[in-house]
Amino acid sequence: MNQVQQHSLLTDFDIDLFKAGKHFRLYEKLGAHLIEVDGVKGVYFAVWAPSARSVSVVGDFNYWIQGEHQLNVRWDSSGIWEGFIPGIDKGTTYKYKIQSQNGIITEKADPFALYCEHPPHTASIVWDLDYKWKDAKWMETRKNHNGLDKPHSVYEVHLGSWRRNAEGKFLTYLEFADQLVDYVKETGFTHVEFMPIMEFPYDPSWGYQLVGYFAPTSRFGKPQDFMVLVDKLHQAGIGVILDWVPSHFPDDAHGLGFFDGSNLYEHPDRRKGYHPDWKSLVFNYGRNEVRSFLISNAIFWLHQYHADGLRVDAVASMLYLDYSRKDGEWEPNIYGGRENLDTISFLKDFNEAVYQNFPDVQTIAEESTSFSMVSRPTSIGGLGFGMKWMMGWMHDTLQYFQKESVYRKYHQNDLTFSMTYAFTENFMLPLSHDEVVYGKHSIQGRMPGDEWQSFANLRLLYGYMFTHPGAKLLFMGSEFGQTSEWNFESSLDWHLLQYGYHSGIKKCITDLNALYKNYPAMHEKQFTADGFEWINYSDSQNSVLAYIRKGIKEKDNLVVICNMTPVVHGTYRIGLPTKGKLTEIFNSDKVEYNGSGVSNSKAIKIENESWNGREFSAEVVLAPLSVTVFKIS
Repeated sequence: MNQVQQHSLLTDFDIDLFKAGKHFRLYEKLGAHLIEVDGVKGVYFAVWAPSARSVSVVGDFNYWIQGEHQLNVRWDSSGIWEGFIPGIDKGTTYKYKIQSQNGIITEKADPFALYCEHPPHTASIVWDLDYKWKDAKWMETRKNHNGLDKPHSVYEVHLGSWRRNAEGKFLTYLEFADQLVDYVKETGFTHVEFMPIMEFPYDPSWGYQLVGYFAPTSRFGKPQDFMVLVDKLHQAGIGVILDWVPSHFPDDAHGLGFFDGSNLYEHPDRRKGYHPDWKSLVFNYGRNEVRSFLISNAIFWLHQYHADGLRVDAVASMLYLDYSRKDGEWEPNIYGGRENLDTISFLKDFNEAVYQNFPDVQTIAEESTSFSMVSRPTSIGGLGFGMKWMMGWMHDTLQYFQKESVYRKYHQNDLTFSMTYAFTENFMLPLSHDEVVYGKHSIQGRMPGDEWQSFANLRLLYGYMFTHPGAKLLFMGSEFGQTSEWNFESSLDWHLLQYGYHSGIKKCITDLNALYKNYPAMHEKQFTADGFEWINYSDSQNSVLAYIRKGIKEKDNLVVICNMTPVVHGTYRIGLPTKGKLTEIFNSDKVEYNGSGVSNSKAIKIENESWNGREFSAEVVLAPLSVTVFKIS
């Protein structure tokens, strides 16, 4: 006897939106919902499985027996199975037992589960999202933190390896809510970006192979515990960006793959539905119900968890039909091109939905090609992202800084080239987790020279990064000069902070964050060409770069000079646009950073002498391997 009662949370309008790919809050209707029907408490279940012959809810409440609690298929050809099971309570573990039309039986976790068992266990858990948020002030004013004319200094964090306890085990969300929040506030980053916290089965994937798209991983605690972490970050004035992975998913037996005995979520053509690099499945972006699922998932994290942005992983792999595929392994689009037209349409819909519902957040594309207008509005033909990672800048900059300083004069173009395209997109400069793994060394480990020079080079790199136009992203550990490569299985090397070179890097980053936040010229026009002006980019013989960062008000303009060699220049003349005085406000060679202390201790008078094609000029001192920033008064 079936113990499931007929009941539905879905309206005809819900079904129409779902089928049209326009239902962006599916999580309110599908999944497991604690409700009361005719005075009886229980759970309403709803799951999309159009190729199923039968769907049963199995769990610890019915000894995992198929058929005891069989859902009812809707009459409207939506392929949704639903029903109300009385007596089930919060904390109940469950799965869907699905028998397909061809007789195949699969046992699947709920795609809309709010909470999952701790891996390697794979069941879903009935849960709710009841929580009393305390971040109202942040949410009301976050447009003042998340706008494109505001500073975005992002600290990228992998929760499993940021810090571990004395036994080497994971910290909890609640422990992060104390330790991580205090640390980020101390170092001055404006935002934290979490590598994927959605439930995933395999630790070495770093979270990029998801099975629980609507559930924070249970490795670190319960959903409400993650809410506490976000809440505490907001109360401290720190934004939260989540890595989001709509590009692929694993083929684990309990996951989305072959969900109802058919290619439901993945594209049925392996040339479009399988990713050769990651041995994973690719969503069918042309299927409306899948688009509703994915966009609902994006909206879910912004709505239910108060996220301030989504960094979208592996966008290039989504955009191109031939990505990592050889000739014959891909099929051109209807126009004969290599672009995936379904993906382009999906990404535009995604960005439009996000910004229509949450105009005060940002979406950020990890996109490594020259695909045009990624961060331009859909209304003018763009993909609609708020920002895009500047992978070319990252590659060229690290390539330059790995060279011994004596050779840098031959490679000045590695640094100046970025300014030829810096304003074609709203770029974020990323020194991410991908740059400190697989034999690449840590960022500090790439810096040439003896110990003093390598750390001076690191401070110089960060000074150049923070004064270059664009938002910033730095992977955890890089802010104190972690010497070893990142290892996801252990904590960062926090003991290094007892040494002056490492504590000096941390102090330098803290001051760079303050410079970026407190001086308008560093962020007001970070994505527009009128926010930057070269003073001199051609002094390759001395490996010196000089430029102006401009604010809305001319009085806010700052002068930046980068000396890429260990040679001290006691008198280095630069051309300037106006009279007045130069006052040093940042110098990466400070003694407190463990530098040599060469500086411009007094204000420098700007002279009526033309230089660098300008009417005025001044002579400054350039410290070895340093970035110096001046204000004009």
